Amino acid sequence: MDILTLTSSQIQWPGQLDERLQKFAPSRLWIIGNPEILAMRKIGLFCSQSCPENTVVNASNTARKLCGEGTAVVSGFHSPVEKECLQILLQGKQSVVICLARALGKIRLPIEWQSALNDGRLLLLSRFEKSRRADKETARRRNELVAALSDEVLIIHAEPGGHIAEISQLVDRWGIPRSKLHRELQND
Repeated sequence: MDILTLTSSQIQWPGQLDERLQKFAPSRLWIIGNPEILAMRKIGLFCSQSCPENTVVNASNTARKLCGEGTAVVSGFHSPVEKECLQILLQGKQSVVICLARALGKIRLPIEWQSALNDGRLLLLSRFEKSRRADKETARRRNELVAALSDEVLIIHAEPGGHIAEISQLVDRWGIPRSKLHRELQND
């Protein structure tokens, strides 16, 4: 499992990072897996740490629909609902980008990730070079990276005044459209 460094001069570099994050854009990304996934259309997936119970059921159904979308899903996959969505996505054929709020250096890959990694449909990505514990600041920067990589966004639930609500405002400022699945979730 090799950690590769991706720089802005490389062809795989996602140009929208510089455009959206501007002076806060990373100059490098550290990756494990298939960098070609970055060229695919990507749906950014977000959900607050806590959310209503009916949202959890709807999120599972939505993750199953994402498996048939033909686009990659990018997320931090950190909240309980995001983790549940990741489990569903990894069982399908969906390409997935997992953005971490810490460096990749000491990562231990869960067994369920290995098959997707071997199939070339998983990319682990970090904007952090040095190991440090994930905290509120690294989580915020990770979520901004997820949003900046996204071609459209699916916000399962944003707790009012929370971090995902802030990301939602950022996504709106950048003009990133909501996924049609986002609209379906809001109507349920």
